[in-house]
Amino acid sequence: MTFARRSRPLEIVLSVTLSVLFLAGAGVGSVTAHEEYVVDDEYDVSVSEFLADALTDPLVVGPLFAGGLAALVAVAAYRRIRPVPRDVAAFRDAMGEYTEYVPWLLRISFGIPLIGAGFGGYFISPALEVDLRLLQVGLGFLLLFGLGTRIVALLTLGTYLVGVLIWPTLLLQLEFVGGLLAIALVGSGKPSADHVLQRMAGTPGTLYGRFDVVYDYARRFQDWNAAHERYLPTVTRLGLGVTFVYLGLTQKILRPGIALAVVDQYDLAAVAPVTPELWVLGAGLAEIALGVALIVGLFTRATAATAIAMFTLTLFALPDDPVLAHVGLFGMASVLLITGSGPLGLDGRLTASK
Repeated sequence: MTFARRSRPLEIVLSVTLSVLFLAGAGVGSVTAHEEYVVDDEYDVSVSEFLADALTDPLVVGPLFAGGLAALVAVAAYRRIRPVPRDVAAFRDAMGEYTEYVPWLLRISFGIPLIGAGFGGYFISPALEVDLRLLQVGLGFLLLFGLGTRIVALLTLGTYLVGVLIWPTLLLQLEFVGGLLAIALVGSGKPSADHVLQRMAGTPGTLYGRFDVVYDYARRFQDWNAAHERYLPTVTRLGLGVTFVYLGLTQKILRPGIALAVVDQYDLAAVAPVTPELWVLGAGLAEIALGVALIVGLFTRATAATAIAMFTLTLFALPDDPVLAHVGLFGMASVLLITGSGPLGLDGRLTASK
Protein backbone atom coordinates (compact mmCIF):
# COMPACT_ATOMS: atom_id res chain seq x y z
CA MET A 1 0.00 0.00 0.00
CA THR A 2 1.43 3.36 -0.98
CA PHE A 3 1.48 6.31 1.38
CA ALA A 4 -0.69 8.26 -1.05
CA ARG A 5 -3.53 5.84 -0.32
CA ARG A 6 -2.88 5.83 3.39
CA SER A 7 -2.95 9.61 3.41
CA ARG A 8 -6.55 9.88 2.21
CA PRO A 9 -8.02 9.58 5.72
CA LEU A 10 -5.46 12.18 6.67
CA GLU A 11 -6.84 14.55 4.08
CA ILE A 12 -10.35 13.95 5.39
CA VAL A 13 -9.21 14.89 8.89
CA LEU A 14 -7.46 17.93 7.45
CA SER A 15 -10.60 18.94 5.60
CA VAL A 16 -12.66 18.81 8.76
CA THR A 17 -9.98 20.78 10.55
CA LEU A 18 -9.87 23.46 7.90
CA SER A 19 -13.65 23.66 7.83
CA VAL A 20 -13.49 25.11 11.29
CA LEU A 21 -10.56 27.30 10.34
CA PHE A 22 -12.72 28.64 7.53
CA LEU A 23 -15.17 29.87 10.12
CA ALA A 24 -12.31 31.41 12.05
CA GLY A 25 -11.17 33.24 8.96
CA ALA A 26 -14.71 34.50 8.45
CA GLY A 27 -14.66 36.04 11.89
CA VAL A 28 -16.46 33.43 13.96
CA GLY A 29 -13.25 32.15 15.52
CA SER A 30 -11.91 35.48 16.67
CA VAL A 31 -13.19 34.96 20.21
CA THR A 32 -10.01 33.21 21.24
CA ALA A 33 -9.35 35.13 24.42
CA HIS A 34 -8.83 33.66 27.84
CA GLU A 35 -12.43 34.40 28.82
CA GLU A 36 -11.75 34.71 32.54
CA TYR A 37 -9.55 37.73 31.81
CA VAL A 38 -12.32 39.85 30.30
CA VAL A 39 -15.56 38.97 32.12
CA ASP A 40 -16.45 38.71 35.80
CA ASP A 41 -19.78 36.89 35.58
CA GLU A 42 -20.73 33.61 33.96
CA TYR A 43 -24.15 32.74 32.59
CA ASP A 44 -25.92 29.77 34.13
CA VAL A 45 -25.92 27.53 31.05
CA SER A 46 -25.17 23.82 31.23
CA VAL A 47 -23.12 22.06 28.58
CA SER A 48 -25.96 19.74 27.63
CA GLU A 49 -28.39 22.62 27.32
CA PHE A 50 -25.99 24.64 25.20
CA LEU A 51 -25.15 21.78 22.85
CA ALA A 52 -28.80 20.76 22.53
CA ASP A 53 -29.78 24.28 21.51
CA ALA A 54 -26.80 24.84 19.24
CA LEU A 55 -26.85 21.54 17.37
CA THR A 56 -30.58 21.72 16.66
CA ASP A 57 -30.42 25.30 15.37
CA PRO A 58 -30.13 25.54 11.57
CA LEU A 59 -28.45 28.94 11.99
CA VAL A 60 -25.62 27.16 13.83
CA VAL A 61 -25.40 23.84 12.03
CA GLY A 62 -25.88 25.39 8.59
CA PRO A 63 -22.84 27.71 8.66
CA LEU A 64 -20.68 24.97 10.19
CA PHE A 65 -21.70 22.58 7.41
CA ALA A 66 -21.19 25.26 4.75
CA GLY A 67 -17.75 26.03 6.14
CA GLY A 68 -16.85 22.35 6.10
CA LEU A 69 -17.97 21.97 2.50
CA ALA A 70 -16.07 25.08 1.41
CA ALA A 71 -12.94 23.85 3.16
CA LEU A 72 -13.28 20.40 1.57
CA VAL A 73 -13.38 22.00 -1.86
CA ALA A 74 -10.46 24.29 -1.01
CA VAL A 75 -8.28 21.45 0.28
CA ALA A 76 -9.08 19.21 -2.68
CA ALA A 77 -8.26 22.04 -5.07
CA TYR A 78 -5.02 22.87 -3.28
CA ARG A 79 -3.87 19.24 -3.16
CA ARG A 80 -4.59 18.86 -6.87
CA ILE A 81 -3.47 22.19 -8.28
CA ARG A 82 -0.82 23.27 -5.73
CA PRO A 83 -0.85 26.97 -6.68
CA VAL A 84 2.03 29.41 -6.15
CA PRO A 85 4.69 26.76 -5.45
CA ARG A 86 7.51 29.23 -5.95
CA ASP A 87 5.99 31.62 -3.43
CA VAL A 88 5.72 28.84 -0.88
CA ALA A 89 9.31 27.76 -1.51
CA ALA A 90 10.56 31.34 -1.23
CA PHE A 91 8.67 31.81 2.03
CA ARG A 92 10.16 28.64 3.50
CA ASP A 93 13.65 29.69 2.44
CA ALA A 94 13.18 33.12 4.01
CA MET A 95 11.91 31.60 7.24
CA GLY A 96 14.86 29.24 7.31
CA GLU A 97 17.20 32.23 7.51
CA TYR A 98 15.78 33.05 10.95
CA THR A 99 16.48 29.64 12.47
CA GLU A 100 19.42 30.86 14.53
CA TYR A 101 17.16 33.38 16.27
CA VAL A 102 14.63 30.81 17.47
CA PRO A 103 16.16 30.41 20.97
CA TRP A 104 16.19 34.19 21.40
CA LEU A 105 12.57 34.41 20.25
CA LEU A 106 11.51 31.78 22.77
CA ARG A 107 13.42 33.45 25.62
CA ILE A 108 11.78 36.79 24.88
CA SER A 109 8.34 35.21 24.55
CA PHE A 110 8.43 33.79 28.07
CA GLY A 111 10.84 36.15 29.81
CA ILE A 112 8.75 39.26 29.13
CA PRO A 113 5.45 37.77 30.42
CA LEU A 114 7.21 36.64 33.60
CA ILE A 115 8.58 40.13 34.23
CA GLY A 116 5.19 41.66 33.43
CA ALA A 117 3.46 39.24 35.79
CA GLY A 118 5.89 40.09 38.58
CA PHE A 119 5.38 43.82 38.28
CA GLY A 120 1.66 43.37 37.59
CA GLY A 121 1.02 41.61 40.89
CA TYR A 122 -0.18 38.29 39.49
CA PHE A 123 1.37 34.85 39.14
CA ILE A 124 1.85 33.95 35.46
CA SER A 125 -1.89 34.14 34.69
CA PRO A 126 -3.70 37.49 35.06
CA ALA A 127 -6.56 35.48 36.57
CA LEU A 128 -4.40 34.59 39.60
CA GLU A 129 -3.64 37.60 41.82
CA VAL A 130 -0.71 36.20 43.77
CA ASP A 131 2.26 38.51 44.26
CA LEU A 132 5.55 36.70 43.61
CA ARG A 133 7.40 39.67 42.18
CA LEU A 134 11.03 38.86 42.98
CA LEU A 135 10.74 35.25 41.82
CA GLN A 136 9.10 36.03 38.52
CA VAL A 137 11.13 39.12 37.70
CA GLY A 138 14.35 37.26 38.52
CA LEU A 139 13.47 34.26 36.35
CA GLY A 140 12.22 36.51 33.57
CA PHE A 141 15.37 38.61 33.41
CA LEU A 142 17.59 35.52 33.46
CA LEU A 143 15.66 34.18 30.48
CA LEU A 144 15.94 37.51 28.67
CA PHE A 145 19.69 37.73 29.30
CA GLY A 146 20.16 34.05 28.47
CA LEU A 147 22.13 33.28 31.61
CA GLY A 148 22.00 29.66 32.78
CA THR A 149 19.17 29.32 30.29
CA ARG A 150 18.41 25.61 30.40
CA ILE A 151 18.54 25.45 34.20
CA VAL A 152 16.43 28.61 34.54
CA ALA A 153 13.85 27.23 32.09
CA LEU A 154 13.55 24.00 34.10
CA LEU A 155 13.33 25.94 37.38
CA THR A 156 10.59 28.10 35.89
CA LEU A 157 8.77 25.02 34.62
CA GLY A 158 9.00 23.45 38.08
CA THR A 159 7.64 26.65 39.62
CA TYR A 160 4.73 26.63 37.17
CA LEU A 161 3.90 22.96 37.81
CA VAL A 162 3.93 23.44 41.58
CA GLY A 163 1.69 26.45 41.05
CA VAL A 164 -0.75 24.36 38.99
CA LEU A 165 -1.07 21.87 41.86
CA ILE A 166 -2.00 24.74 44.20
CA TRP A 167 -3.94 26.93 41.76
CA PRO A 168 -5.40 24.98 38.79
CA THR A 169 -6.31 28.35 37.25
CA LEU A 170 -2.73 28.41 35.94
CA LEU A 171 -3.79 25.86 33.33
CA LEU A 172 -5.04 28.88 31.40
CA GLN A 173 -1.35 29.44 30.57
CA LEU A 174 -0.66 25.82 29.66
CA GLU A 175 1.66 26.97 26.87
CA PHE A 176 4.31 27.56 29.56
CA VAL A 177 4.92 23.80 29.68
CA GLY A 178 5.74 23.40 26.00
CA GLY A 179 7.51 26.75 25.74
CA LEU A 180 9.81 26.19 28.70
CA LEU A 181 10.57 22.62 27.61
CA ALA A 182 11.49 24.01 24.19
CA ILE A 183 13.88 26.52 25.79
CA ALA A 184 15.43 23.79 27.94
CA LEU A 185 15.92 21.68 24.83
CA VAL A 186 17.44 24.29 22.52
CA GLY A 187 19.29 26.42 25.08
CA SER A 188 20.09 30.12 24.93
CA GLY A 189 21.40 30.53 21.40
CA LYS A 190 22.66 34.01 20.62
CA PRO A 191 22.69 36.80 21.52
CA SER A 192 22.90 35.60 25.11
CA ALA A 193 25.06 35.83 28.20
CA ASP A 194 25.67 32.08 28.00
CA HIS A 195 27.17 32.44 24.52
CA VAL A 196 29.47 35.28 25.59
CA LEU A 197 30.66 33.51 28.73
CA GLN A 198 31.29 30.25 26.87
CA ARG A 199 33.34 32.09 24.27
CA MET A 200 35.41 33.72 27.02
CA ALA A 201 35.85 30.45 28.90
CA GLY A 202 36.82 28.57 25.73
CA THR A 203 39.42 31.09 24.58
CA PRO A 204 42.92 30.03 25.71
CA GLY A 205 44.66 32.39 28.09
CA THR A 206 41.60 34.28 29.37
CA LEU A 207 41.39 35.12 33.04
CA TYR A 208 37.71 34.18 33.13
CA GLY A 209 38.53 30.74 31.73
CA ARG A 210 40.61 29.96 34.82
CA PHE A 211 37.62 30.39 37.11
CA ASP A 212 34.81 28.95 35.00
CA VAL A 213 34.21 25.48 36.44
CA VAL A 214 31.16 24.60 34.33
CA TYR A 215 32.51 25.14 30.81
CA ASP A 216 33.74 21.57 30.23
CA TYR A 217 30.52 20.06 31.60
CA ALA A 218 28.42 22.44 29.51
CA ARG A 219 30.31 21.57 26.33
CA ARG A 220 29.92 17.84 26.91
CA PHE A 221 26.20 18.27 27.51
CA GLN A 222 25.79 20.42 24.40
CA ASP A 223 27.59 17.84 22.28
CA TRP A 224 25.32 15.10 23.64
CA ASN A 225 22.17 17.21 23.26
CA ALA A 226 22.92 18.40 19.72
CA ALA A 227 21.20 15.35 18.23
CA HIS A 228 18.02 16.08 20.20
CA GLU A 229 17.67 19.75 19.28
CA ARG A 230 16.08 18.73 16.00
CA TYR A 231 12.94 17.91 17.98
CA LEU A 232 12.39 21.55 18.94
CA PRO A 233 9.54 21.98 16.39
CA THR A 234 7.91 18.80 17.71
CA VAL A 235 7.99 19.99 21.32
CA THR A 236 6.69 23.41 20.27
CA ARG A 237 3.89 21.91 18.17
CA LEU A 238 2.74 19.64 20.97
CA GLY A 239 2.91 22.38 23.58
CA LEU A 240 0.96 24.89 21.52
CA GLY A 241 -1.47 22.33 20.12
CA VAL A 242 -2.42 20.88 23.50
CA THR A 243 -2.94 24.41 24.81
CA PHE A 244 -5.34 25.19 21.98
CA VAL A 245 -7.32 22.00 22.52
CA TYR A 246 -7.52 22.62 26.26
CA LEU A 247 -8.70 26.21 25.89
CA GLY A 248 -11.21 25.36 23.18
CA LEU A 249 -12.74 22.63 25.31
CA THR A 250 -12.62 24.11 28.79
CA GLN A 251 -13.19 27.79 28.03
CA LYS A 252 -15.86 27.43 25.39
CA ILE A 253 -17.52 24.11 24.62
CA LEU A 254 -17.47 22.72 28.18
CA ARG A 255 -18.02 26.14 29.74
CA PRO A 256 -20.41 27.94 27.39
CA GLY A 257 -21.72 30.30 30.07
CA ILE A 258 -18.53 32.33 30.27
CA ALA A 259 -18.02 32.31 26.50
CA LEU A 260 -21.60 33.55 25.92
CA ALA A 261 -20.93 36.31 28.45
CA VAL A 262 -17.96 37.45 26.36
CA VAL A 263 -20.09 37.50 23.21
CA ASP A 264 -22.71 39.65 24.94
CA GLN A 265 -20.24 41.96 26.69
CA TYR A 266 -18.54 42.91 23.44
CA ASP A 267 -21.69 42.64 21.30
CA LEU A 268 -19.91 40.27 18.95
CA ALA A 269 -23.20 39.18 17.41
CA ALA A 270 -23.36 42.65 15.87
CA VAL A 271 -19.84 42.32 14.44
CA ALA A 272 -20.80 39.26 12.42
CA PRO A 273 -24.48 38.41 11.80
CA VAL A 274 -24.43 35.04 13.54
CA THR A 275 -26.01 33.72 16.71
CA PRO A 276 -24.10 33.75 20.01
CA GLU A 277 -24.17 29.94 20.01
CA LEU A 278 -22.41 29.89 16.64
CA TRP A 279 -19.80 32.33 17.94
CA VAL A 280 -19.04 30.11 20.91
CA LEU A 281 -19.21 26.76 19.14
CA GLY A 282 -17.29 28.06 16.12
CA ALA A 283 -14.57 29.58 18.28
CA GLY A 284 -14.24 26.44 20.40
CA LEU A 285 -14.08 24.14 17.39
CA ALA A 286 -11.61 26.48 15.69
CA GLU A 287 -9.24 26.31 18.64
CA ILE A 288 -9.57 22.53 18.86
CA ALA A 289 -9.01 22.19 15.11
CA LEU A 290 -5.92 24.37 15.28
CA GLY A 291 -4.65 22.32 18.19
CA VAL A 292 -5.18 18.98 16.46
CA ALA A 293 -3.53 20.23 13.27
CA LEU A 294 -0.49 21.37 15.28
CA ILE A 295 -0.26 18.19 17.32
CA VAL A 296 -0.14 15.97 14.24
CA GLY A 297 1.92 18.46 12.23
CA LEU A 298 -0.45 19.13 9.34
CA PHE A 299 0.11 22.30 7.31
CA THR A 300 2.07 23.57 10.28
CA ARG A 301 3.15 26.93 8.91
CA ALA A 302 -0.33 27.71 7.59
CA THR A 303 -1.86 26.69 10.91
CA ALA A 304 0.64 28.81 12.84
CA ALA A 305 -0.12 31.79 10.59
CA THR A 306 -3.85 31.27 11.20
CA ALA A 307 -3.22 31.18 14.94
CA ILE A 308 -1.29 34.47 14.80
CA ALA A 309 -4.10 36.05 12.80
CA MET A 310 -6.63 34.89 15.40
CA PHE A 311 -4.53 36.26 18.27
CA THR A 312 -4.29 39.59 16.50
CA LEU A 313 -8.03 39.76 15.83
CA THR A 314 -8.68 38.97 19.48
CA LEU A 315 -6.49 41.82 20.69
CA PHE A 316 -8.40 44.28 18.51
CA ALA A 317 -11.85 42.80 19.17
CA LEU A 318 -11.43 42.42 22.94
CA PRO A 319 -9.48 45.46 24.17
CA ASP A 320 -9.65 44.31 27.80
CA ASP A 321 -7.80 41.07 27.08
CA PRO A 322 -4.27 41.44 28.53
CA VAL A 323 -1.62 41.37 25.81
CA LEU A 324 0.99 39.69 28.01
CA ALA A 325 -1.26 36.66 28.40
CA HIS A 326 -0.76 35.95 24.70
CA VAL A 327 2.93 36.69 24.19
CA GLY A 328 3.99 33.08 24.78
CA LEU A 329 1.40 31.87 22.26
CA PHE A 330 2.57 34.45 19.72
CA GLY A 331 6.16 33.35 20.23
CA MET A 332 5.51 29.64 19.85
CA ALA A 333 3.41 30.16 16.71
CA SER A 334 6.17 32.38 15.29
CA VAL A 335 8.73 29.65 15.96
CA LEU A 336 6.63 27.20 13.95
CA LEU A 337 6.48 29.66 11.06
CA ILE A 338 10.26 29.45 11.01
CA THR A 339 10.78 25.73 11.61
CA GLY A 340 7.71 24.10 10.11
CA SER A 341 6.53 20.80 11.55
CA GLY A 342 9.96 19.26 12.09
CA PRO A 343 10.41 15.55 12.84
CA LEU A 344 7.40 13.34 13.56
CA GLY A 345 5.05 15.73 11.76
CA LEU A 346 2.75 14.58 8.98
CA ASP A 347 3.79 17.47 6.76
CA GLY A 348 7.02 15.65 6.02
CA ARG A 349 5.21 12.45 5.11
CA LEU A 350 2.78 14.28 2.84
CA THR A 351 5.69 16.02 1.13
CA ALA A 352 7.44 12.68 0.64
CA SER A 353 4.30 11.25 -0.98
CA LYS A 354 4.24 13.84 -3.77
